[in-house]
Amino acid sequence: MVEYRIDRRSGVATYVQIVQQTKQALRLGLLEPGDKLPTAREVVEATAINPNTVLKAYRELEREGLVEARRGLGTFVRKALSTAPADSPLRADLDAWAARAREAGLEREDVAALFTSVLDAHFADFKGDA
Repeated sequence: MVEYRIDRRSGVATYVQIVQQTKQALRLGLLEPGDKLPTAREVVEATAINPNTVLKAYRELEREGLVEARRGLGTFVRKALSTAPADSPLRADLDAWAARAREAGLEREDVAALFTSVLDAHFADFKGDA
């Protein structure tokens, strides 16, 4: 099950953070079709956010066809997005790179900016959704 982490200082709307984290879990294969998302109550208890925010995020995921709400049962994953499994050798390479970046004294924001610039250079012609 996915555990949401809300960064109130990020400037990104809370419901968008939930959508993004769910999509990331789908891409990494941490969530698969048939898996149940945490209930709104569970997310509220873990993150201290408004239940309507959770429901808004889940409705957005449902609108995109990624999840489906089953009355009285919860919200379930409909569609996988995984193309790079969590145990991929590429993940190990990236993990080692991130460790070297941290050892070199880079802050999280510096690493994110550097990584984003490299991604932008390699995927400039790709118009995938975030």
